[in-house]
Amino acid sequence: MNTLLESALADILKDLFGLEGAPVELQETRKEFEGDLTLVVFPYLKASRMAPDATANAIGAELQARVEAVSGYNVVKGFLNISLSDAPVQAAFDAIQADGQWGIRPVDAQQAAAMVEYSSPNTNKPLHLGHIRNNLLGYSVAQIIQATGKPVVQVQIINDRGVHICKSMYAWQQFGNGETPESSGLKGDHLVGKYYVRFDQQLKKETEEGVAAGKTPEEAKAQAPCMLAVQKMLQEWEAGDESVLALWNQMNEWVYSGFNATYARLGVSFDKNYYESNTYLLGKKDVEEGLAKGVFYRREDGSVWIDLTSDGLDEKLVLRKDGTSVYMTQDIGTAIQRFADFNMDSLTYVVGNEQDYHFKVLFLILSKLGYSWADKLSHLSYGMVDLPSGRMKSREGTVVDADDLLDEMEATAKRLSEELGKVDGLSAAEQADLYKTLGHGALKYFILKVDPKKRMVFNPEESIDFNGNTGPFLQYTHARIQSILRKAGEVGTWSWDDVALEAKERELIKILGKFPSVIDHAAADQNPSAVASYLYDVAKGYNGFYQVHSVLNAETPQKAAFRVDLSRQVAGVLKRGLSLLGIAAPEQM
Repeated sequence: MNTLLESALADILKDLFGLEGAPVELQETRKEFEGDLTLVVFPYLKASRMAPDATANAIGAELQARVEAVSGYNVVKGFLNISLSDAPVQAAFDAIQADGQWGIRPVDAQQAAAMVEYSSPNTNKPLHLGHIRNNLLGYSVAQIIQATGKPVVQVQIINDRGVHICKSMYAWQQFGNGETPESSGLKGDHLVGKYYVRFDQQLKKETEEGVAAGKTPEEAKAQAPCMLAVQKMLQEWEAGDESVLALWNQMNEWVYSGFNATYARLGVSFDKNYYESNTYLLGKKDVEEGLAKGVFYRREDGSVWIDLTSDGLDEKLVLRKDGTSVYMTQDIGTAIQRFADFNMDSLTYVVGNEQDYHFKVLFLILSKLGYSWADKLSHLSYGMVDLPSGRMKSREGTVVDADDLLDEMEATAKRLSEELGKVDGLSAAEQADLYKTLGHGALKYFILKVDPKKRMVFNPEESIDFNGNTGPFLQYTHARIQSILRKAGEVGTWSWDDVALEAKERELIKILGKFPSVIDHAAADQNPSAVASYLYDVAKGYNGFYQVHSVLNAETPQKAAFRVDLSRQVAGVLKRGLSLLGIAAPEQM
């Protein structure tokens, strides 16, 4: 309908004012004014040579005369508010009814894929609240892009090497007494994280002893016996020492098992895992090729750099003087490897905003190396997640563990559901499933409804409110509709000849009609909060309709049948939309 109106308006502007090819942009009419769509006429005043209201009236009168679907218009200063007849709204609902998966396009497997990298944890500690935001964003963006019909590949790079891994290994050797996940009852990632914290405690102790012996704090920390032992262990790992590699493999397997259990609880999965222990040598060959092309230059000490000062950045090291790589080198090589591994045309990195500069440099280097896909690289930069109590510190063991948070969300859902009588009539198994569905839904929605670029505070209690802009409110709306549909059973038929649209019904259909464009924009912007905001509008719209109109006891059987179908389409959009956020839509509660 917008396309039809914009075309008609372009013709009218040409005919009335001689404006050839003038831009026409319709926007939704603000709720405090009457109308469906609004045209701002100020850009046309120079050509019309009339006052804003006179210009708007002239355009509105001509539009109503030419387009049958326009039932009327009103003018507020320079704003032309256009009212549509029921016909386009009815046609929109017919299209929604005819499409069994309204809003979700089938994937075209012949297209090049979009790759989304997220999670990318270190194997020295469990996943925490920051990882949860990362995982939920990455998974949701992947689902939203896929909903546009484009194949998606989900990957992570696991940071399984380096000094941070050796710290956990050393502490386990010194203080673990052979402890295993089986003997301790701890998840593997929790066990390894325990020894990462234990190393930090030992380092502080030895640093204090060094300071007491007359060293500076910096000297004491660098010369602490445990730190020297860790550096030696890292050298032995790089040299392929069998005993060190055996311990490294064992502890990493413990962590992978723990990660996978948490991923399963979060509902995320990956098509391929990349491991830094396999990728850390990538990129060296590409740097050498870049040297030959003049993209990089070598300094007198043998190190290799790129000068990006003319691009407003700085000079960046890509190979140390001893020939070893830095993170930038690895990322260059890994990006190139991924485009060789998969038929894809874009790659999104879901990484916190502290890495903004790193990705600007990476993308620019790949462009200078001549890769045509470099302009399809993007960084989904997101803000930190805080708790009401403040920031988290993993080395000190004050991090908010992902598994503990999921447990807490389920427990909170249980308490509130029982207080509100939401579980009456459910079996014990159904209750447990509901607590998980509500608790996880509350967490996911609360995080995803915030624009990724913004730093946020996560409040578990606030997130699980059954009223307001929360996951449980949307889930409850879906469950309420399912209850109505179960009670409705088999209903009769209806036609537009028998059904006159009420204002609330009309508004609800208009909201449903936006779903495909909401997905398109959310995919383009890589912003799940747009979907969350839309779903809240759907739920509010339905509850506003339900408060004033009976579904099953409507004025006529035909009206009841229509409202059942309308309710069914709302439930479908809610369920599909929530699935894009990784949230389950319960059938009852």
